[in-house]
Amino acid sequence: MEVLTVFLLALLWDLLIGEPPALVHPVVWFGKLAEFFDERWGRKGPLPDFLAGTLTALVVLLFAIALSLLPFYLPFPLNYALAVYLLKSSFAIRSLHEHVSRAVTDDIKEKRKAVSMIVSRNTETLDEAHLNSAAIESLAENFNDSVIAPLFYFLLFGLPGALVYRAANTLDAMLGYRNERYEFFGKFPARLDDLLNFVPARLTVLLYLPLGGRRVLKYYRLARFKLNSDKPIAAMSAVLGVMLEKPGFYRFPGRGPRDEDIRRALRVYWLVVAEWVIIVALFLATEVFPCLSP
Repeated sequence: MEVLTVFLLALLWDLLIGEPPALVHPVVWFGKLAEFFDERWGRKGPLPDFLAGTLTALVVLLFAIALSLLPFYLPFPLNYALAVYLLKSSFAIRSLHEHVSRAVTDDIKEKRKAVSMIVSRNTETLDEAHLNSAAIESLAENFNDSVIAPLFYFLLFGLPGALVYRAANTLDAMLGYRNERYEFFGKFPARLDDLLNFVPARLTVLLYLPLGGRRVLKYYRLARFKLNSDKPIAAMSAVLGVMLEKPGFYRFPGRGPRDEDIRRALRVYWLVVAEWVIIVALFLATEVFPCLSP
């Protein structure tokens, strides 16, 4: 099976249709499986919780691998159809734009509601500039998590790479918290996500260089707050020239962002998406990966 064809069809699906229904979305399945084990494990102490969380992650990752191998055993054209569907489920270009664009509004209540759907922080305590900042931060961070990283691992390991990354990222989003419930249960998923995102986060910064030049590198050097997630945010802040801040965690300099800056961020987003899509397509066109054949 031609991997470039699968990628282009998955991309076309994403741009024209968007996300599959939740009932049949593999990422939702990953989350439900993790939730099943999370709810049934009564916390018993650091080591038992760590082992239980690690086992939970391994079960979800093995499920992702099993899904990714199904196209190997199907005849044409079912193998193509399933491979396109599964690859599409690993990345989200259109839906990320749609979610962030809802934050562009003069109604502060609607803005708070829209931003609360894409960030975990309490939006009721944020002023307008920090609401706008949160929306742009979410766009920048999720560009890495939802576009760059899954396709990066698709390039390296084919469909199993894309789905395993998406499963690991989902596990981190659900379990990777530093609180009493998840401090040890979510330790392995959190560290795995850190490891898998180390290269993609820095690759994301490189894609901003044509748009922001040396200022991107300057802001990158300021991004010392987190291992990965603040790197794409720093690059977006540099390109836009606006302040992006999560109070108590990180702050990149600039004026307070306005609605127009969210629109600008979305335009920047499509430019870097285009860069990445071209890179992926060119690489697939010049290299043959046997990831979708037995």
